[in-house]
Amino acid sequence: MKITAIEAIPFAIPYRKPLYFASGSVEVAEHVLVRVHTDDGIVGIAEAPPRPFTYGETQAGVIAVIDQFFAPAIIGTSLLERELIMARLNRTVGNPVAKSAVDMAVWDALGRTLDLPVTELLGGYSDRMRVSHMLGFDEPAAMVDEAERIRDQYGVRTFKVKVGRTPYRLDTAVVRALREGLGDDIELYVDGNRGWSASIAARAMHEMADLGLLFAEELCPADDVLGRRWLVGQCDVPFIADESAVTPADVTREILGGAATAVSIKTARTGFTYSQRVHHLAEGLGVEVVMGNQIDGQLGTMCTVAFGSAFRLTTQRAGELSNFLDMSDDLLTEPLQIVDGTLAVRPGAGLGVEIDPGKLARYRQDAG
Repeated sequence: MKITAIEAIPFAIPYRKPLYFASGSVEVAEHVLVRVHTDDGIVGIAEAPPRPFTYGETQAGVIAVIDQFFAPAIIGTSLLERELIMARLNRTVGNPVAKSAVDMAVWDALGRTLDLPVTELLGGYSDRMRVSHMLGFDEPAAMVDEAERIRDQYGVRTFKVKVGRTPYRLDTAVVRALREGLGDDIELYVDGNRGWSASIAARAMHEMADLGLLFAEELCPADDVLGRRWLVGQCDVPFIADESAVTPADVTREILGGAATAVSIKTARTGFTYSQRVHHLAEGLGVEVVMGNQIDGQLGTMCTVAFGSAFRLTTQRAGELSNFLDMSDDLLTEPLQIVDGTLAVRPGAGLGVEIDPGKLARYRQDAG
């Protein structure tokens, strides 16, 4: 079970429909496939989706840090030495997406070695999650049409609505149109990606107070310390820490400092090892958790499902698991299927998914 090599392979797959939000937009999935090889011939896989406008990582940067720092630091370690592996990765500051992909590929390799699903290794609470779909910026009618299509075709009944535009009534009008168009039995929550000030966010939330929102997420800048605390006091729904809570220490500060009352866990950002720590913190502090999405492809989405299904707390709310539907293609041999509003873990060892070599050859951006 010794690690013998780590590959970081760049690939790019266009989106059929770009996703626009307050802090940026995504038109092409310029991601990195990470493969961890062992001396037993096992290969664990994971996906790194860089988000330069959120964490400062780029596709080239993910590859460089893995090749130059992470691979030399952990080649020769055992798949069971996950704490040692994380300690060595953490000698390098930042790079959460690169670290997380390596971590998850190690877990996948361990599951394949032991012939056990990652979900069972983590906790084994369930084998599926309810799905939430993210809606990016658009006109109200177009966003209602998209939500109705996702509901009717896939059975999804929870929607996360991107907000944070100026003027803010562009977004409050969208949320109202979604509530009126979809009815009261659909769950809605909003994500500002830090686009509003605290005062504008409070005004917007007041105007949407009759719409039965589940959550509000990152409505104003993460470094607006006093403003965020004040805003949380104005909100009558849980306030989710997302971009402001990259590490377990960040989560602790946000919750205990009164700047948030719920947490988004993104395996693309905290892998499986640190996502466990965030989960345990949330459970101990008594705050709700939503499994978030970093506009992942299908491999990244399966990592989210594998983790979210493993614990009771993370299955209580729908996870953001459907935005791979907007990609024009993907790398898996068997595409993921959302059925009756749920996405199930794959049977089999590790993550239960495989990379199609032909598709990888088509979309990879290096010499191969």
